[in-house]
Amino acid sequence: MRCAVFTATIPGVELAGRLQASLADSVDIFVKEGRPAPDTVRRYENLSETVRAEFPRYDALIFLMATGIAVRMIAPCLRGKLTDPAVITVDEQARFAISLLSGHVGGANDLTQRVSDILGAIPVITTATDARQITAPDAIASELGLRPWPKPQIQVLNTALLEGRPVRWYLDPEMKRAAFYRQVLSEKGIDFAEAPTAKVAASHELAALLTDSTPPERDGLLVLLPRWLIAGIGCRRGTPADTIREALTDACHRIGQETAAVSLIASAVVKKDEAGLLTLAKELGVETRFFGPEALQETIEKYHLAESEFVKRQIGAGNVSEAAALCAAGQGRTALPKTKYAKVTVALVWER
Repeated sequence: MRCAVFTATIPGVELAGRLQASLADSVDIFVKEGRPAPDTVRRYENLSETVRAEFPRYDALIFLMATGIAVRMIAPCLRGKLTDPAVITVDEQARFAISLLSGHVGGANDLTQRVSDILGAIPVITTATDARQITAPDAIASELGLRPWPKPQIQVLNTALLEGRPVRWYLDPEMKRAAFYRQVLSEKGIDFAEAPTAKVAASHELAALLTDSTPPERDGLLVLLPRWLIAGIGCRRGTPADTIREALTDACHRIGQETAAVSLIASAVVKKDEAGLLTLAKELGVETRFFGPEALQETIEKYHLAESEFVKRQIGAGNVSEAAALCAAGQGRTALPKTKYAKVTVALVWER
């Protein structure tokens, strides 16, 4: 995840620093102008204007301040539970960390738990299914890189679960990565059956269905469709395919996925003839997209991405892997920020 942390006080700056040092995510800290803070932080004068500008640029917003302030700041920005970023609040004494918005699909509940562990806070998660320790299909979808569709059926199924009504889980055995999903559902202790998409769609059961295809909508059926996973890759000239593959395999493993989940490889236009990269894309059977320095630099500035001066001198933009992945996604959610390997950098971005 790419996280923005907002604070206006000295205690908040200290907490923000702890989060930046400990979260396995990309973290930018925003501090009110005039407050003492390291030179690496970003400064703001007007919090409301800053939040409106940054809201669509990050996967998560963490407010180290009163929840009421956070609510007023984000209210004009809200669009929908399938697209809004995760939002959590933490008081300046780090007593409580509250999952405020996008608990399941946006990952706020998981982030709240991780922030609580780092700061020693009590996690406050009020999502009804979590409070009852019920496995919600949209929460599982977020963990596995699946897109729940159609949106109204999320509420239909979660309400049924809260009322104690049975909701069946199904996996289409013809799904491209059926073996992977079969394994992870079993590991999570989810009781599921296998059936063709058309059969589940024609039934009248309350059901969550993992499938590659989109059946006709019906009440009581929540379809969980694979999102595109975009791999942004930068590498030194002449890096062999085996080296790039090893880096990508490790990167995917870090987010609980396999290389078969990758739908597209993105890089800088100077890499369009890179033999190792093209060989790997052919092996995986995925498309490649290459972006020029202007597009990469525009994305770097839009998302405040870290830059390498060496890379900038070489290709005209200081970030390849993360910038290229976000360029390809249009508007994506970072699964793994830029990660360095021997001769290779990899970033992974889910489509929204």
